[in-house]
Amino acid sequence: RFQACVYFASVFQAMSCGIHYLASVFMAVTPNFVCGIPGNVSSVRLYNSCESSIEDIWTRWTSPENYIVVQLENGDIWELNQCSRSKREVGLDLEYEYKGNKSVFSCSDGFLYDDTKWKSTVVTQWDLVCDREWLAKLIQPTFMLGVLVGAVIFGDIADRLGRQRVIWFTSAGQFVFGIAVAFTFDYYSFVIVRFLLAMVSSGYLVVAFVYVTEFVGIKARTWASMHVHAFFAMGIMVVALVGFLVRTWWVYQIFLSIATLPFVLCCWMLPETPFWLLSEKRYEDAQKVINMMARWNKISTPCKVSELCSVQDDLGSGRTDDNDTSSAKKHNILDLFCNWHIARRTITVWLIWFTGSLGYYVFSLSSVSLGGNEYLNLFLIGAVELPCYIIACIAMDKLGRRNTLIPFLILSALICVSIMFIPQDFNILIILANMAGKFSIGVAFGLIYLYTAELYPTIVRSLAVGSGSMMCRVGSVVAPFCVYLRSVWIFMPLLLVGIMALLSGILTIMLPETLGKPLTNTLVEATEMGRTKKSCSGKTPPAHSGTTLEKIEMFGQEAVSIEK
Repeated sequence: RFQACVYFASVFQAMSCGIHYLASVFMAVTPNFVCGIPGNVSSVRLYNSCESSIEDIWTRWTSPENYIVVQLENGDIWELNQCSRSKREVGLDLEYEYKGNKSVFSCSDGFLYDDTKWKSTVVTQWDLVCDREWLAKLIQPTFMLGVLVGAVIFGDIADRLGRQRVIWFTSAGQFVFGIAVAFTFDYYSFVIVRFLLAMVSSGYLVVAFVYVTEFVGIKARTWASMHVHAFFAMGIMVVALVGFLVRTWWVYQIFLSIATLPFVLCCWMLPETPFWLLSEKRYEDAQKVINMMARWNKISTPCKVSELCSVQDDLGSGRTDDNDTSSAKKHNILDLFCNWHIARRTITVWLIWFTGSLGYYVFSLSSVSLGGNEYLNLFLIGAVELPCYIIACIAMDKLGRRNTLIPFLILSALICVSIMFIPQDFNILIILANMAGKFSIGVAFGLIYLYTAELYPTIVRSLAVGSGSMMCRVGSVVAPFCVYLRSVWIFMPLLLVGIMALLSGILTIMLPETLGKPLTNTLVEATEMGRTKKSCSGKTPPAHSGTTLEKIEMFGQEAVSIEK
């Protein structure tokens, strides 16, 4: 009961991470626009349609190549394009086609935007179009850069100051910075505050993984850690819902930020994890938390910290002789390339991390450009993740990690290719195919956390998952730029994701299966696991490396690795 309450309270706030990660898909929308005009409009023409105001003409606007002809009250006739405007030298009639002389001017009077769908976005607020369009395209990449920085900083702080304090700070930070974004006064303050928001959001997500892992029992740990992703996906669904209901960007941002306010008000009641308290030798505080857990769970005889410490001391003394040499040496990133087999494994794992993140965000960010109802598209792209993590958990335990990863990576590549052959007017089929692509890449993305930890020995396990996670962040930074390549060719993002997924799937064939095998302790053991079929399973692990030690190592691997 205690673990369930702590778990659901912690992962509820993970929704806010999904909210802020994808908020820009509607906040930074660029609506139809044309150059502003120096006067009041008396009549407007677009092709054969004539109206009295520009607002009435937007429903007939079909392409950025279009231009609008307007006549001012003083009789001047102007042609309005998106990034320039022309004044006709001679012309009494408001005809659309004009062959006479024209004077071309810049858009010094600002721009006129189509507000039929969105009343206000950050693009319309600060005119991030034409020669300032690149500023709009930096909004999501700078946010993802903040995600990278936050993961590194808060992962380290959580080790030093504890998980509880970081959860308090990052939860409050998400609310404060989320509200502050809505009240920024210019583009640069907007980007800076969003960068800080990205840091605390990423920090919370990283530490929340560790926090729930340290409280949940080993039997439920895989499912519990995987389904933190599911709450992140629910945050994406909230973005779609709020975007549909609220069409002014700063109001939209406020509503998204207060969605998880209940957690901010009660997160101070969450306790510190006993594992961190024990690592800091705060035995009395650890005993208090254990006693509180026992009361909640109606356990009459709670375990004693003194007994736990004596067991761990016995295990530690049993392993001292075996690991003297390895513990004396400080390991670094070069150990992941110590021989050809480990180096090949590292390159493959890094590629899978990068591809998973790239595909995840390409499918998510581009969902609003698929045609049809963009709000429903994003909602469905988020909803399809919920069953994918269930399938991942079942498949990885029944079929194995590698045997699940390979088909889903190759399937995502095939889906990316198949989408290119679907006619553009088949909106429903395109949306369903994108949902299938997100589903398959989501399975691979969720599985790689645990698989990476099992592929490497204890001495470099956290380093391996930490470096893989860094490649994941790089993929999330690259993803927005990949989506922008739609302007070059509409299928370019899918082509890139498909190539990366196919390459990752093929290289994964060379990775060893880890299902049912004990965790390795040295680089020699890890290398042998990849070279022979009988490597680890054919050996009897030492007595002190049995079930208890494997559980301790598995806990350390999941908690430390994800945090890194």
